[in-house]
Amino acid sequence: MFKHILICTDGSELADKGVEHGLVLASRLDAKVTVLSVTEPLGPRAVSAAKQAGIEDPVLRYDQQVDREMQDRFATITQRAASHGVKLELAHEVDDFPAETIVRFAELKGCDLIVMSSHGRRGISRVLLGSQTAEVVTHTEIPVLVVR
Repeated sequence: MFKHILICTDGSELADKGVEHGLVLASRLDAKVTVLSVTEPLGPRAVSAAKQAGIEDPVLRYDQQVDREMQDRFATITQRAASHGVKLELAHEVDDFPAETIVRFAELKGCDLIVMSSHGRRGISRVLLGSQTAEVVTHTEIPVLVVR
């Protein structure tokens, strides 16, 4: 059935549910797993505000913080994968448009399933808050398993 599963996570509690579902599914299917986190770059407004607050190199500081977060996140996911007997590849991308990055990454890696989490918001709250999951579902032909 599925041979290469892309599991997307932003490190949130909700995303952890998606990670767990993806790892369990991969274990049962003996599928390859790639875990992807997409981080948005530090915006110009934030850089300016940080400089005004006296931070010398806000971009470097932000990058170091993101690196630490990724190391912690990926260490935890690696342990969880091992407990399920799943081998995985870890990837981190920096992009202003996470959904586009996820779709492009899945296609480049030859993934045949994308696993993501969603709050399941509808109507105006979804429009106002946006949904990376909804954008991925809309812009890919790869099946997407949405965990809520």
